[in-house]
Amino acid sequence: MQTIKSIITIVAVPFIMVSCATKKEAVKTADTDIIPVKIMNLSPTTGAATINISGQFTTDDEAYLSFKTGGIINKILVREGDAVKQGQLLATLNMAEINAQVEQAHIAYDKAIRDYQRVMNLYKDSVATLEQVQNTKTGMDLAKQQVTSAEFNRTYSEIRAPRSGYVLHKMMNEGQLAGTGMPVFQINGASSGNWMLRAGISDKEWSNVSINDKAEIIIPALNGKTYTGQVVRKAEGADQLTGSYTIDVKFTNEKPASLAAGMFGKAMIIHADKSETAASSWAIPYEALLDGDGSNGYVFITNDNKTVQKLKVTVERIEKDHVIINDGLQNARSLIISGSAYLTEKSKIRVTDDVMAK
Repeated sequence: MQTIKSIITIVAVPFIMVSCATKKEAVKTADTDIIPVKIMNLSPTTGAATINISGQFTTDDEAYLSFKTGGIINKILVREGDAVKQGQLLATLNMAEINAQVEQAHIAYDKAIRDYQRVMNLYKDSVATLEQVQNTKTGMDLAKQQVTSAEFNRTYSEIRAPRSGYVLHKMMNEGQLAGTGMPVFQINGASSGNWMLRAGISDKEWSNVSINDKAEIIIPALNGKTYTGQVVRKAEGADQLTGSYTIDVKFTNEKPASLAAGMFGKAMIIHADKSETAASSWAIPYEALLDGDGSNGYVFITNDNKTVQKLKVTVERIEKDHVIINDGLQNARSLIISGSAYLTEKSKIRVTDDVMAK
């Protein structure tokens, strides 16, 4: 009897071991089918857009200064980088020729006055006609206007600073022949603190920017310090050379202690469209976008935290830290941002608490 029990025990043990092994394998297989993932709750932003730009700092009162008349430059009284005050004399022409023109105009005017007086006396004696009086009066008036013109040209045969600021560039030197309207200096009103960031943007970006949009201005040369600003001007036409559209972003509150014209700067413009028809968009991590092709791509989403669905989405733009999606996620609750490489349509998932995205 004891022998029979031993035989039964020996035979039963393998069956028990096989049964346990089968159960463990089934559990292992079930665990393998459930893929741990990390998700991010989707919340659209309505009508908000950010545009990153880069450009150079300038002022809104830069000016090119020149002589009204042509001539030989006699004196250059400032150098590049010099601070100037409003009304300060910057350069003069050799005045010999200009003074001669003024003197000629005065001589011609004096002669015209004598001619008019002589004809008037003859007219009183009934020797000259009314027409002769009128003609000499016209000649005298023309000579007077020539004097005014010559003296005006002499006044603008020197260059004075129209405002306080700095000399940015000096284009000519003493002894050179300056033509009428040929730039000699470029100055700005930097001492007034009218600095702004001027940048060129594309036509699509231009359509998304509005006057008074807020901005964050970054100056790399000043240790990357950030300042607040806003868009104060946008060009209504494209630059003929570059094809870009110019916008100006001006400081609003704190301003940098010192800037130089042409210094490089960056800004992030925040455009908020509060209209009822404004479209929604979603900012998602790069790793959540799969099979990107131009403006299209795919993502995995879940609405029950148990199964997944693969959706086609439309990419609006790519920014520094994320991708902006403007279509395809309207009915999605949560986006899978980790573990996507192991997923297929209708895969079973498990959202782990320690990687849940808020």
